[in-house]
Amino acid sequence: MRMLGVFEKSERVRHIGHLDIQRAVQRGLRRSGLPVAYSNGFNPHIQVTFASALSTGACGKREIMDVKMAEPVSEEVFLRKMNAAMPQDMQLSSARAVDDRHPALMASLKAGIYEMVIRDPRQADRLLPAIGPMMAQETIPVARKTKSGIKEVDMKPLIYALRGEGQKLYATLMLTERESCKPNMILEGLKRAAGMPEEEEVRMLVIRTQLLGEAGDGGLVPLETL
Repeated sequence: MRMLGVFEKSERVRHIGHLDIQRAVQRGLRRSGLPVAYSNGFNPHIQVTFASALSTGACGKREIMDVKMAEPVSEEVFLRKMNAAMPQDMQLSSARAVDDRHPALMASLKAGIYEMVIRDPRQADRLLPAIGPMMAQETIPVARKTKSGIKEVDMKPLIYALRGEGQKLYATLMLTERESCKPNMILEGLKRAAGMPEEEEVRMLVIRTQLLGEAGDGGLVPLETL
């Protein structure tokens, strides 16, 4: 069996990178005493994967770990033992047992919901009104870093929803193994639409509030419920 655990990466640990998050989860699994499965070979390691790596500097409200279990364990026991073993800033909110044949999280992932807080209210007053003009464009070209270097992509098909309120942007963005839209791409597009200089720094807190998968009817639903 496998256990899907939904956990938080709080604002206090937002500058911890994904590799350190992986190590923290592995240490928590060891301390928990849960019957986790290990890989075979010369250097066995706990079989745990994650739905999506969260960028350094970003928070996550409902990140998801996928843990292979060597023996059956109840969801309640998994949740209780993991929360006793994990740091306060990475507590689990729920756990769900699934069959080994359950699709891999990364393969099922379709989108992420983000809350982006513009730190400077004066910059927010310039950026948020640019949402309408930006989305009205036929294409929204932005630069994206790839393995082969920097290339320009059309961001518009990657945006499911985008709105602003106060100093916050709320966005649902494509997030798959092949195509994804990052919050910094949204910021780049808005700066261009607002006529802000490219070199002007905008401080922004990024919070990923939910990961989404595709339901049978084509709609987007919380990934952990699929």
